[in-house]
Amino acid sequence: MSEVTLVAKPRETKGGSRAAGRLRSQDLVPAVVYGHGSDPRSVSVARRELRHVLTGEAGMNALITLDLGDDSQLALVRDVQRHPVRNNVIHVDFILVSRDEVVTVEVPIVLEGEALEVLRHDGTVDQQLFSLTVQAKPGQIPNELTVDISGLDLGDTIRVGDLALPRGAATEVDPEEPVLVASFNAAAAEVEALDAEVAEEAAAEAEAEAEGEGEGGEDVADAEAAGAEDAGGGAAEAGDDAS
Repeated sequence: MSEVTLVAKPRETKGGSRAAGRLRSQDLVPAVVYGHGSDPRSVSVARRELRHVLTGEAGMNALITLDLGDDSQLALVRDVQRHPVRNNVIHVDFILVSRDEVVTVEVPIVLEGEALEVLRHDGTVDQQLFSLTVQAKPGQIPNELTVDISGLDLGDTIRVGDLALPRGAATEVDPEEPVLVASFNAAAAEVEALDAEVAEEAAAEAEAEAEGEGEGGEDVADAEAAGAEDAGGGAAEAGDDAS
């Protein structure tokens, strides 16, 4: 894992939210640094530099060298608070770490590839676990855990125990816990069955109408034939009378 440097300047805590608001107006983010038994330190970091850290390959698990002015400390982002509407970062907590200690972090699980066989059978890949709690030393924390789904078939399940953790990383999550399941799409099947039922009903109605028209045609023909016979018989009677 690559390291990034972030300058953290001391800040005054007097003034509460009003002071924090002034910092944000200067494009600074209020923060606190704690850990290793030290007293919490109130600092501020440049919003642009913090964004660069959080949007890097390691994301929230980036190993940060905090430049605190009088010294430098290794740290990880422990918590980020965001504005409920604008979603921008309004406060961040940093926890101090050492290179040799094991820390617990959440590592995102990312799917790669395309499950063509599942799609061919109108199935879906249902991801049930989006991150995994991992224990590792700061320099061994993976940026993400990738899962190749290209070989999946209907009914397949990938579990925590199937994930390939990098050397030095471990997890206490139950290895039988499912990460994703390739299953038949019941909703799609229901729609398909409904379409088939509608098509079948429409065909039956069309057939019934065709039969009705056929029967009506026969009745008309019979009536026309009967009328012709009556007309012929009347003409014959009239001839007999005339003679």
